[in-house]
Amino acid sequence: MNEQYVRNVVEAALLAAGRALNLDELTALFGASESSNAGEVRAALNALEAEYQDRGLELKEVASGFRIQIRSNVAEPVSKLWQERPAKYSRALLETLALVAYRQPITRGEIEQIRGVAVNPSIIKTLLERSWIRVVGHRDVPGKPELLGTTADFLDYFGLKKLDDLPTLVQLKEMEELRIQLALPGADSAVVEAAAEAAPASAAAAATPAAADAAEESPDADADASGDDDDQDKPAIEARPQGMVALGADRESS
Repeated sequence: MNEQYVRNVVEAALLAAGRALNLDELTALFGASESSNAGEVRAALNALEAEYQDRGLELKEVASGFRIQIRSNVAEPVSKLWQERPAKYSRALLETLALVAYRQPITRGEIEQIRGVAVNPSIIKTLLERSWIRVVGHRDVPGKPELLGTTADFLDYFGLKKLDDLPTLVQLKEMEELRIQLALPGADSAVVEAAAEAAPASAAAAATPAAADAAEESPDADADASGDDDDQDKPAIEARPQGMVALGADRESS
């Protein structure tokens, strides 16, 4: 089959889908009579990736497949086209998410023990509703507390293919020591600056020794109303992933 034709079909599919497509989905676009195979599709993806090197778009492989997205260095001017306010995330939410990402599977009680304050139920609810975390099991201790882990949606949102792509705790500490700004996908300069303030706290929390396996989930759902009040005065982070071109931007609301 003509290589340019395969490349055009793959590119058009990635633009039209509005989501990441995996290799099987892309290969299935070609009928048996066209004798396309995964090797040809992979070659088309490699060609597109090279073609986008000097453009405002990039081909990115994430957990659920491949997508065409806006490059971070042009996200700020392009974001002026988006009328919706980007989602805001508090420092407490980011610290909780960091602990789940780095210490999973982890219980709510262990998160509370590491952070030193009770976890606001709305934080866990928000992370579950956004499908960034999920219940992966239950700890075999009295009370059977839920074990939390991250999802493929979490990896997709932050432009990661696998958990191994997360920056190491050493790298996060070096960012703080060198005052390097931590840029979330598609974040503008103000967002980047706010993220830099929150990242060290998340790294420090994730680096703290895990709670004992016998730690039980905290039964007090309202206990952290005062515990997380301190975070209200800390900078909230506005994050917007690099939107897929077909949609213009990720229009999720918090």
